[in-house]
Amino acid sequence: MTGKAPSPRRAVLDLAPLELDCMNTLWPMGEGTVRQIRDQLAGRRPRAYTTIMTIMDRLARKGVVERRKLGRAYVYRPNLSAEEARAQALGQVVENFFGGSREALLDQLSTEAPAAAAPARAAAAAGSGVITMPSPSAPREHRSPRSAPPPAEPAASLPDPSSPFVTSEPSPAPADSIDDTLL
Repeated sequence: MTGKAPSPRRAVLDLAPLELDCMNTLWPMGEGTVRQIRDQLAGRRPRAYTTIMTIMDRLARKGVVERRKLGRAYVYRPNLSAEEARAQALGQVVENFFGGSREALLDQLSTEAPAAAAPARAAAAAGSGVITMPSPSAPREHRSPRSAPPPAEPAASLPDPSSPFVTSEPSPAPADSIDDTLL
């Protein structure tokens, strides 16, 4: 087995969100230790030191960053610039979502009214196999099963105050019932 260094990750979009956050923190710094990266991230995404250490180790194994030992800590430095990563990610989006057509991407990003841009997108998609994305201004319906409200319980009917069975003292709950209000 040869001891060659891993090549930089070819798919920047394959980075996990926290990996990308660490890279976005490291790029302006130029280089930094886990503690420095963690301290910079703390304001918007607080994480444990060991979490950031694990993420940076993964990025080093993927070849996205290189590291060197300095005392007891590692100093990390990106293997590609933020501009190179953006160009790579944008190239992936153009290739994967727009069939390599920059024109289709520009059409998608244009500020034309969605109704006026729809025929152009449809024509471009028909000839090139491009998948068109819905307009960002189009209303979207997203319903999560967890966010659905619980079914309404039937309203309890109040007893008639003139009834001889109404008392001012509440009746005690049966001993075997469970108060599920906190469950």
